[in-house]
Amino acid sequence: MKIAIPVDEDQVTVCASFGRAPYYLFHDTETNTTEVLENPAASAEGGAGIKAAQFIVDQKSTSLITIRCGENAAEVLQAAEIKIFKSEGVKADENISALKEGKLAELTHFHAGYHGIR
Repeated sequence: MKIAIPVDEDQVTVCASFGRAPYYLFHDTETNTTEVLENPAASAEGGAGIKAAQFIVDQKSTSLITIRCGENAAEVLQAAEIKIFKSEGVKADENISALKEGKLAELTHFHAGYHGIR
């Protein structure tokens, strides 16, 4: 399983923003490796959520842990069969452990998006 998590500048705290998170942490549970990549959608003029979702798809993620997610981004992720989970707590590593233990609930409520509003 390859897990994606939007993270803040410190690269360990789950970011409240999905599409405009400065980084994404990717953790591969099979190899137990983690990498943090800059979010190419963070400074997009519009459609940041969709662009971020496509970035997650391109990284071959199978799961996403996030605080919240917009409807359009969720559609991209769901079309790629990426499971979306609601984060619990603020640290990425705690959320990875919780997902492995089956303690995270799937995220089922998606907001309409911010459409360029910060």
